[in-house]
Amino acid sequence: MIKRMLLIFMIIVLPGAVLVVTAQQPAFDFASLESGQEAAIFAGGCFWCMEPPYDALDGVIQTLSGYTGGTLRNPTYRQVVAGGTGHYEAVLVIYDPARVTYEKLLEVFWFNVDPLDAGGQFCDRGDMYRTGIFYRDREQQRLATESKRALDASRRLPRPVVTEIMPARTFYIAETNHQGYYLKSPLSYRTYRIGCGRDARLRQLWGSDAPY
Repeated sequence: MIKRMLLIFMIIVLPGAVLVVTAQQPAFDFASLESGQEAAIFAGGCFWCMEPPYDALDGVIQTLSGYTGGTLRNPTYRQVVAGGTGHYEAVLVIYDPARVTYEKLLEVFWFNVDPLDAGGQFCDRGDMYRTGIFYRDREQQRLATESKRALDASRRLPRPVVTEIMPARTFYIAETNHQGYYLKSPLSYRTYRIGCGRDARLRQLWGSDAPY
């Protein structure tokens, strides 16, 4: 809700701010990955908030916000957040496995989400904001499953993890204005992040391991 209100505010109030794009969005071409590059897909609620922790990692080449897991082809932001498409807001992480491991990407994922929430993330409610790990091969599936089991076995959290682990599907790249939003509009990003209660909940769950 806070995210939607912020978008409306910026469209109406801020000069030159155009944040609603209706053109159909393209699918990412995984064949475009260069030799030595791999890709991982994670859904952690608002995709704005999942880019920064991965961009900060040595070995991450690029992050892309987008939509995955749904049935509608080439969905727009408006369609996804309206509900009913089945898509998750997600982030595609392109990385060099010689410099950063998939296990490290999983660790960063857990510390940046509330894996106990099956109805969304923080102030953002609805299926499009659920957490999820989308594996691209059997090795990613194995590592993600082991990571989830280890987190449950640690008893670090008060309840079992509800984050789903699913095979990757088509990843649709989100509108340009959503890419690197935390860099383009840092004040608005921080206002949203704090107002949504994301950082407070992450500190409650993860203590000193929380990102902020």
